[in-house]
Amino acid sequence: MRLRTPRPFVVDTLVALVMVWAAVRLGQESVAQGWPELDANAYVLLALAHLPVALRSRAPLVVFAAVQCASVAYISLGYWPVLSVFGSMLALYTVASVRPARLAIGCAAVMTAKWVYSGVISDSPAMGLVVAQALVYCAVLVWFGTLARRSRELAQQLRVEQAERARREVAAERGRIARELHDVVAHHMSVISVQAGLARFVLDSDAATARGALSTIEDTSGEALEELRRMLHVLREHDLGGADSAAPMPTLARLDDLVERVRAGGVLVELSVEGTVRPLPPGVELCAYRVVQEALTNVLKHTRHADAQVRLHYWQHQLTVSVTNDGEEVISDNVATGAGHGLIGMRERAKLYGGTISVGPRAEGGFAVRLTLPTSATGARWGDERTR
Repeated sequence: MRLRTPRPFVVDTLVALVMVWAAVRLGQESVAQGWPELDANAYVLLALAHLPVALRSRAPLVVFAAVQCASVAYISLGYWPVLSVFGSMLALYTVASVRPARLAIGCAAVMTAKWVYSGVISDSPAMGLVVAQALVYCAVLVWFGTLARRSRELAQQLRVEQAERARREVAAERGRIARELHDVVAHHMSVISVQAGLARFVLDSDAATARGALSTIEDTSGEALEELRRMLHVLREHDLGGADSAAPMPTLARLDDLVERVRAGGVLVELSVEGTVRPLPPGVELCAYRVVQEALTNVLKHTRHADAQVRLHYWQHQLTVSVTNDGEEVISDNVATGAGHGLIGMRERAKLYGGTISVGPRAEGGFAVRLTLPTSATGARWGDERTR
């Protein structure tokens, strides 16, 4: 069961009542301390010098003025000054904790003057001590009040910064999800579109080819649904505060399937791997896979009569990936200039894992995407932490 925090007004009211009770009990020692016995006027003024602090959170300056006036009236009648000081001290601390320093210093000066006035009116033989006490007590109250105000301001600033950081993290996560959706949907829909056109074109003349195209459409759409289902599962588990989905993310081991789908779409793709194949950090493998996927999708969508070459090279501390094609014509200006959303996503992925990427037309014709990703322990750990 959740405990409810008491409201400030309730707490301040209890504090005010306790101070009145303490002043009345201590007032029973007035005669023993050489001061007049408290009467009805004294009790009324003591109440007025303490009860207003119940409203200190709502109107600190008004409360300070009220308790000071009641305290001055109490002192002027010749009663023991110590009994009226509790409310004044709390009121000064409150002003210092919620108002600018210049107002707190001004209130401290007023309280110091009242303190000195009490020494003068009571013919105190140690005025120097009275003045010193007034200065020290007021300075300490203002100092603690100022510390409380600054702590509250820092806490507020921290909450604002945390909210801004959370907003940036949400925006980054949305961008990551958008890139994932783009990579999944764009590639599979491009393959389906090409195969559907092929099936419609040869439906009457070449039934075997049409059946093959429909089979490719079935397999591709099934894989697309599987990836979308996995992403939705991840989103649901994130909403519930759970771990990531148990379904594996695409890795470089699935490049053969990717290449086969693109070949089924009518593009001859050559895949070659150099170096010692080894497991890489999940984030690095996903980045490389998505870059190859996006590059081959662009070959399907934006080139004519193109052959493509995909080359992976495992170096000691890095992985290089290149996807080139010799298409006759680039149809989309976005691809030619590197301004498409998919190409922007590729650059963001490479930057996320400390890699570099170059995208653009080749001098001998066609298009090339070249990616370099670090695979060292430091780079891998940094990339994995960013993808969690």
